[in-house]
Amino acid sequence: MKRLAAWLCLLPAIFLLGYMFYVAEAIERQSLIDESQHADVILVMGAAEYNGRPSPVLQGRLNHALLLYLKNMAPYILTTGGAGGDPNFTEGEVGRAYLVTHGVPAEAVITEAVGSTTVQSLDAAVETMRRMNLHSCIVVSDGYHIYRVKRVLEAKGINVYGSPRPPAGSLTVSELRWLYLRQAVGYMMWRAGISI
Repeated sequence: MKRLAAWLCLLPAIFLLGYMFYVAEAIERQSLIDESQHADVILVMGAAEYNGRPSPVLQGRLNHALLLYLKNMAPYILTTGGAGGDPNFTEGEVGRAYLVTHGVPAEAVITEAVGSTTVQSLDAAVETMRRMNLHSCIVVSDGYHIYRVKRVLEAKGINVYGSPRPPAGSLTVSELRWLYLRQAVGYMMWRAGISI
């Protein structure tokens, strides 16, 4: 009887672990696909900024969005991200300034500067998109982030096409696998109603 009880307790854990690895594999597959096509807006996920300057990760995302914009893939770029601990700048505002400095007309750059998590930024971005009657987006982020972002946006009725920024530097296979697993946990938490 004790053995049966132990198995009954262990089965959900085995199921969750298996599901996590299944999602991590889906995240890896998504991270390698560029689905960019014409859309209403290019949505750039925020990343760290340093005293008003984009971090290398954020700059890579912004440069990729700029390239898509110059290819006329969308008439607007929406930058996201709140203060992240810096009282003087937000990731969204730093992204906007960077794009305007690099030739994007100010009226073509929309900013969401309140979100401190992926889900908060996406909630605010969707609200902005709905106000502007925008229904589709190309989401620009690091490859490992695209799967979760797409699922959150799709759940809100947005047509989403992923376009990961080109990789910068070289991550080892184990570092990449860790990122996929971490995003899988984030996705599973979101599915369970915990927003991160």
